[in-house]
Amino acid sequence: MLNRKRLDWTNTIVLSTFHLLAIFAIVYLAAIHCSPWTILLGAAWFLACAVSITGGYHRLFAHPTYVARWPLRLFYLLFGAASVQNSALKWSADHRLHHARTDTDNDPYSINRGFWWAHIGWVLCRAQAPVRPEVVRDLAADPLLRFQQRYYVPIAIFMGAIAPFCLGLIWGDPIGAVLVAGFLRLVVQWHATFSVNSFAHLIGKQPFCKRSTARDSFVTALITLGEGYHNFHHRFKSDYRNGIRWYHFDPTKWWVWTLSKLGLTYNLRRVPAHVIEQARQEARGDSASRRRRALAGHRGN
Repeated sequence: MLNRKRLDWTNTIVLSTFHLLAIFAIVYLAAIHCSPWTILLGAAWFLACAVSITGGYHRLFAHPTYVARWPLRLFYLLFGAASVQNSALKWSADHRLHHARTDTDNDPYSINRGFWWAHIGWVLCRAQAPVRPEVVRDLAADPLLRFQQRYYVPIAIFMGAIAPFCLGLIWGDPIGAVLVAGFLRLVVQWHATFSVNSFAHLIGKQPFCKRSTARDSFVTALITLGEGYHNFHHRFKSDYRNGIRWYHFDPTKWWVWTLSKLGLTYNLRRVPAHVIEQARQEARGDSASRRRRALAGHRGN
């Protein structure tokens, strides 16, 4: 249940308006005009924005799991702003706090406060306490991140609406381009990202750690460019991968690895295989201990 006194009315109004515009975008495509170029732009904008959150905001900034050259960092910051999930500094600060205080009252999007709170409710409410600057002091040393922090709103407006509008002029559908690549793409991306905070802490397996609610789920990975292997990530947040097997659906991992071959990323961090296997064995031991305790309790009754 959301507390009206703590509602962030700016966020609430913006999210509500954008959801309505996303619905209108579907009506526009179905009943007014459906250009294949507009659909293609929406898909391209979705992929660029999504990988800027998963590969940039998350795996590069919040968890420095690799190093990126400045053109790639700039790409992440531009399309990350178009994702309208706050600046990279603020996003990283919230996420680092989530990892440091997982499942506690200080976790910004703790699943223990309910599915809807973890999914979107925390965005609609004012933060209980401001994030301390020292949490992201390492990131604040980068002039590109400081630039994005300072001009976040105009960058978000330009990349999320003005640029699609201008591109849509090329094929005569600027309104459709804004509706699809701007608002429909944005709302779909929001819920994909939010699902990591909600579904990935509620549904799936825990092969590496039983001490938090984080879970591995192929379904969540499918809609988040690989972020669904969340149990592994919470256990080994310094690894640039989320899906460690070759067959794990983790496009963000493949993206970062491919760019390393082009010289745009380097120093990709990987947890040694024996450390991962040790964690797996410990998790199995925790499961066995819990089963024994549950069986003992049942017999006692």
